[in-house]
Amino acid sequence: MKLINQLSKETGIPIGTIRFYEKSGLIKGELKPEVKTNNYVYYGEEAADKLRFILMAKAVGFTLHEIKEVIDMWYEKTISKKAQLKVLDQKLLQIDEKISELNAMKAQIFICKTNIQNR
Repeated sequence: MKLINQLSKETGIPIGTIRFYEKSGLIKGELKPEVKTNNYVYYGEEAADKLRFILMAKAVGFTLHEIKEVIDMWYEKTISKKAQLKVLDQKLLQIDEKISELNAMKAQIFICKTNIQNR
């Protein structure tokens, strides 16, 4: 069991962000029942694993809302392969849509540049 500062150092995630993830229900810590003198929250290896999962999912474009929908099932392996693939396929479609939007924006900027150059 680790305190939040140890978890932060291990994962590279700031303490404030870990607290935010906990308040958002993405990870859980626990109080030690035998300790009555403080309200320190302790985190197990599951919390560290979930934080690494969150980092990976965010790095490939998942929002915290999307992560929250699947993290427990994905981490506990209660989501089927078919459902996992569906989640990933949906994200790929979103990325393709974003690429199309960005290409349209890029084309519009080139048109603006051409108009400025031809004045």
